[in-house]
Amino acid sequence: MPAFLRPALLCVLALPLTLGLGGCRYNFVPLLPPVVAPNLPVRVTEASLKRDGDQLIVTATVDGRFEPGYLSVNWFDSTRAIGSDSVYLDASQRTASFKLTAPDEGAYRAVLSFGGAVMRQVELYEVLP
Repeated sequence: MPAFLRPALLCVLALPLTLGLGGCRYNFVPLLPPVVAPNLPVRVTEASLKRDGDQLIVTATVDGRFEPGYLSVNWFDSTRAIGSDSVYLDASQRTASFKLTAPDEGAYRAVLSFGGAVMRQVELYEVLP
């Protein structure tokens, strides 16, 4: 076979191969994954303990997905338990406020729990503990 025909023959054989491989491309549009909604556990996102006159006031906001239940608060003056209270929370009411009469200054703590699990502790130190 003459040398000048060899490149021409290769081009003739490569032409159908090139056309065939040129048709290989994506035949579909990649699907977008669905939006993932996080399933966060119940948590207390905002909590504060402040004094208003002789009243101690705790406000707390519960976020996340949860079954309706009781948000409980246990009050302490230093290490001494001085009271407890609870409020029923559901999807429509996620904020609770608790009050306790405490005319004396002290080292106060309020421990918030939901469903038996301690969620948050807030403190107000008016004197050294």
